[in-house]
Amino acid sequence: GLGFTKCRSTCRASEMSASRHALVFVAILLSTCSLLRGGVFAEETPAAATRIIVIYRVDLVGFNLGDFRLTMVLKGSGYQMKGEGHFSILAGLIYDARGTTESSGKFTSSGPKPAMYALSYAGGNQRGQLRMIFDSGAVTKVSMVPDKKPNPHDIPITKEELEGVFDPMTGAFLHAHSHDPNGDLKVCDQTIPVFDGERRFDIALTPKRTVRVQKEAPTGYSGYAAVCGVKFIPISGYRPDNPGIQLMSQTDKIEVWLVSLPGTDMYLPYRIVLPTVVGYGSATLTSFQAEKGSRARLESSSQP
Repeated sequence: GLGFTKCRSTCRASEMSASRHALVFVAILLSTCSLLRGGVFAEETPAAATRIIVIYRVDLVGFNLGDFRLTMVLKGSGYQMKGEGHFSILAGLIYDARGTTESSGKFTSSGPKPAMYALSYAGGNQRGQLRMIFDSGAVTKVSMVPDKKPNPHDIPITKEELEGVFDPMTGAFLHAHSHDPNGDLKVCDQTIPVFDGERRFDIALTPKRTVRVQKEAPTGYSGYAAVCGVKFIPISGYRPDNPGIQLMSQTDKIEVWLVSLPGTDMYLPYRIVLPTVVGYGSATLTSFQAEKGSRARLESSSQP
């Protein structure tokens, strides 16, 4: 079909950027649109560790690309997150990409403070790594392999724009002052400043409606979802004529459905729908697990 032909030519033409940006964007939407209210488990002691594992099915123009697995380990004031994705079409004959993305930091009285963010990706014969270091809420170091020279056509990023920002995963943890777990639309009233290592942008959420979703698997979800409109607002680090950026910033078709994780104060995305340059894509929650008192730790990725 037309969607298959478009995806085939596009994926072959830019496997490296597609693999990297697919992973980054899934992480941005799955993580940035998660909202943490107050604590995680109200009855949890400060020293106890909690591990939450969420799996999403990712689709593009009618094709299943694969799964994105997000693991969060929360202990005391510290947090660690790791996302793992493997995306392919026709068992990798047309398109194959995989990667991991990680974040760590701590919670403070004024909100979460990221310390480190890392991304590792591979597609075809291309691969790369990105690592960011934060201090006091500001980005202090960015390293890439292979090293990328600044594009003179990009809107330059100022030092001030890298202060008070979140990486794509720590962007999840903002305080939404609501005590209602049943699809409270107040969780949609957020604007999140994000820096992904190259681009500085905001993700603005606005309330749209409340819907009820039904469990489709034993580890699935049943309950109410708060449906938020998502606005991608580019600020710097990009070319104004980039067609992907233009599409994302001009569309009003991006949605995220947020649901309350049972037994916690956390909202997680149940479903995400967004347009891309090759057609509509989506990510849908298929499984989640929450383990209290777990001693599991995330393995850190190698530095670039």
